[in-house]
Amino acid sequence: MNHPLSDKDRRYRRYVLFLLTLVYALNFVDRQILVILSESIKLDMDLSDSQLGLLTGFAFAIFYVSVGIPIARWADRGNRRNIVALAVATWSGMTALSGLTQNFWQLLMARIGVGVGEAGGSPPAHSIISDYYPVKERGRAMSIYSTGVYIGVLLGFLVGGWINHTYGWRVAFFAVGLPGFIVALLVRYTLKEPKRGQIDGQQDQAPSSLRHTLQTMWQMKSFRWFTVGAGLTAFTSYGIGNFTPSFLIRSHGFDSMQVGIALAVCAGLGGAIGTFLGGLFADKLGQKDMRWYLWIAAIPCMLAVPFTVSAMVVDSSQLVLVALFLSTMLGAFYLGPTIAITHTLVSPGMRAMASAVLFFVLNLIGLGLGPLSVGMLSDALAPSLGADSLRYAMGILAFMGLFAAMCYAMGARHLLHDLAKRNQLEDNSKADDSDDAMVTT
Repeated sequence: MNHPLSDKDRRYRRYVLFLLTLVYALNFVDRQILVILSESIKLDMDLSDSQLGLLTGFAFAIFYVSVGIPIARWADRGNRRNIVALAVATWSGMTALSGLTQNFWQLLMARIGVGVGEAGGSPPAHSIISDYYPVKERGRAMSIYSTGVYIGVLLGFLVGGWINHTYGWRVAFFAVGLPGFIVALLVRYTLKEPKRGQIDGQQDQAPSSLRHTLQTMWQMKSFRWFTVGAGLTAFTSYGIGNFTPSFLIRSHGFDSMQVGIALAVCAGLGGAIGTFLGGLFADKLGQKDMRWYLWIAAIPCMLAVPFTVSAMVVDSSQLVLVALFLSTMLGAFYLGPTIAITHTLVSPGMRAMASAVLFFVLNLIGLGLGPLSVGMLSDALAPSLGADSLRYAMGILAFMGLFAAMCYAMGARHLLHDLAKRNQLEDNSKADDSDDAMVTT
């Protein structure tokens, strides 16, 4: 039975959420800083768009997702707080080292190091948050945490654009990397490791085996569908988002300072608003029907497509920025509700692994293939379209949002059945524990 939280406990869990959101913001500052610097680095190192896509997407993602599974397994067994602190220190150090690189291969290795470090951020953080917030508040909590994506994007574009314009791209890597060591210390010495399952009125949960966790998740048709939907949503957002600075510079004559300010508002502020609203609406509507956790991802994802395409084809820079703001806001609704419903479908001992599997698919499809696809398509179209090749490559990619919406809708069709199955298994487990207690007595 759950006990009401004291004011002190409520204040502390808000602090935990704030600190982990700060960690996630730093995660994306360090991840996305390369995007705002890409044109300067391209000119300095004489890179192609395909190489930029590899640097900003695939090379980072392949190591991020590969290391994420074993780290999540560690998080379901060990101290999640310490894992997050170590991860922050690792990716921050590798970001700072990026400023010392002299060629493509050195920068590629540094970005791989950032990916390895960031793999230890979200799965344990998700698990910690789910042990501080109950089901009815989890969507909002996860969405507040997920605003860290767009706070990081905002700061990365704004700070990175200004520093790059004033001091050069190498200084920008140092400026955003080094503060991470302070945040790592805050996590290690001010965040308390919660007991697994405490907020759900359960005893500290023993971790499930990897095989059992994967079997449980695979058996849920809703999870299969909405995980692919999340991956396709990220495919569009990363593919287009990572090349938007280059698009504005090439097609609209922006400089890096103008790009930083414009995208801080469009991508940073717009994305943060959408992420927060996604969790808010999901928790509110989900009290009547849990399928809203997936519908609230599907509907905005579909509505974002025409705005994204418009941003690629209109000539007015002002209209481009308005369209980008709206498309980013709508495209950001999905993340908090998706994480929240994932944790509702699994037991506390599986949550870090469940997040890792979700992010494995999301980042492999989205971050791994999105930017690389845009870069390769742009290079293929360049002989016939010239500087406009990037504009058309990004416009083509926007239509993947329709397939993402379809996957979320299919997931919603199976969600209630999977939730009922999950609740039945939980009731059976409690009954077995009760019988064991009676026998022991």
